Amino acid sequence: IKALGRMTYGIYVLTSRYEEEINGMIASWVSQVSYDPLMIMAAVHTNRYSHNLIDKSACFALHVLAADQSAVLGRFKGSDPTAKFSSIQWQPGRTGCPVLKECIAYFECRVTAKYTPGNHTLFLGEVLEAQVIGEGNILSSLDYDGVYLGKS
Repeated sequence: IKALGRMTYGIYVLTSRYEEEINGMIASWVSQVSYDPLMIMAAVHTNRYSHNLIDKSACFALHVLAADQSAVLGRFKGSDPTAKFSSIQWQPGRTGCPVLKECIAYFECRVTAKYTPGNHTLFLGEVLEAQVIGEGNILSSLDYDGVYLGKS
């Protein structure tokens, strides 16, 4: 449905880990859902590699990018997790999920609930750690050439 392409979203990098496996992906279906406790929802398609990692580890990290960082997204489109994190600065966060050093802000979350109302799982994450790292205009779907509508 083309009308869905007219809705605006933030464009984020979501990272995950389970044991020694790490991954990063582009996420746009994201929202704050509570402030007490502080919780964020991220929708992840059930066929994504990250879905499996989040499902097993019950954690994820979400990174807010600046509008001029859209080039960073290209590295998170591939299928090789090792390549995604090579030549980019990151460190394991409190949950063990990769935390990118070059972003405006990040949230590390522990999954407290999940729902699968359709082909995406809604992971509800309680924010364990959040930090503002930089300033700038936030990257959104208005700054991004890609439009993710899923497949109908």
